[in-house]
Amino acid sequence: MGTRLDWGSVFDNAARDAGFVLDDSQRTAAGPLARLGGELSGRGRIFGSPPRGVYVWGPVGRGKSWLVDTFYEAVPGPRTRRIHFHEFFREFHSRCAAHRREPGAGERAVRDLLGEARLVCFDEFHVHDPGDATILAKVVSALFARRITLVATSNYPPSGLLPNPLFHHVIEPVAAALTDALDIVEVAGPHDYRRTGPAPSAGFGLGRYLWPGDPERVAAAGLRIPAPSEHRRVAFGTRTVTALAVRGTEVWFDFTDLCDRPFSTIDYLRLTDRYSHWTLSGLPVLTTAGRDAVQRFANLVDVLCDRRIPLNLIAEAPLGECLSGDRLPPDIHRTASRLALLPGAAGTAAVADR
Repeated sequence: MGTRLDWGSVFDNAARDAGFVLDDSQRTAAGPLARLGGELSGRGRIFGSPPRGVYVWGPVGRGKSWLVDTFYEAVPGPRTRRIHFHEFFREFHSRCAAHRREPGAGERAVRDLLGEARLVCFDEFHVHDPGDATILAKVVSALFARRITLVATSNYPPSGLLPNPLFHHVIEPVAAALTDALDIVEVAGPHDYRRTGPAPSAGFGLGRYLWPGDPERVAAAGLRIPAPSEHRRVAFGTRTVTALAVRGTEVWFDFTDLCDRPFSTIDYLRLTDRYSHWTLSGLPVLTTAGRDAVQRFANLVDVLCDRRIPLNLIAEAPLGECLSGDRLPPDIHRTASRLALLPGAAGTAAVADR
């Protein structure tokens, strides 16, 4: 038998190895995760009554995912899963539909996707569409029915999920269930580490932000403006969308075509299965766009960033101007932080820190 892990020092040691020191907010959040790690480390505990999970929430770039990653890497046993919530949500929707004529369709879908896992870690736990909120209720109910311990990160507390006041009542039972079953911990330190970290060497940040989006600047960035003959309809599932160009695994969309039509996060995920490098042109000043289009744009940025897909974003104004305005949804702060990863995205800090 190996030496039992000292959960009291796991997070401090990991931070030291990464070259930093936990701030006070991170240290506070590490406590419940260390408590859970210690309970899961007890022989046989993971096979008995499930211990209380942890929900870590707070602004972008404060280290939530790092804390949960560190916890997950240290927790023992094979019956654990870490999965991005977008990915799980899409597959759950599909599996639940496959079992729709059977009793307990939600639990069957969870069994299909998670097998015998007793601990599940979700990153970026959020929902903005009332239809998605209904599915989320099934997810949470099925997880708890199967006695799975849940760890999640989010930019919102449970009570802040589905923040649109017209639909917030839909999520209230789910928020209550999460609050009853999990320790709710806020990570809200003063620093956005995403802004002060090293420049990205892969993924989303390999794209760029281009303004003004005139042909000369676009060409100088190595992009070839689509000809009308390149426009085509792209089918995904039962839906279609117009692409300005498709060149192998590269795709070019216009903001209006992709964000001003009723596409869901699941639709965007399906498109990322096909295309690994994206260009989106025509980003307007978002206060001139409809609220639903703005939310879809935020969802799209989430999907591309989370799946590490480079994005070239061609805009009508500097980013700080595009993403400013009192009428924009709360998610615009996370969107601004993520778009700050793109070279050329000057003026973002004023948006994210408002």
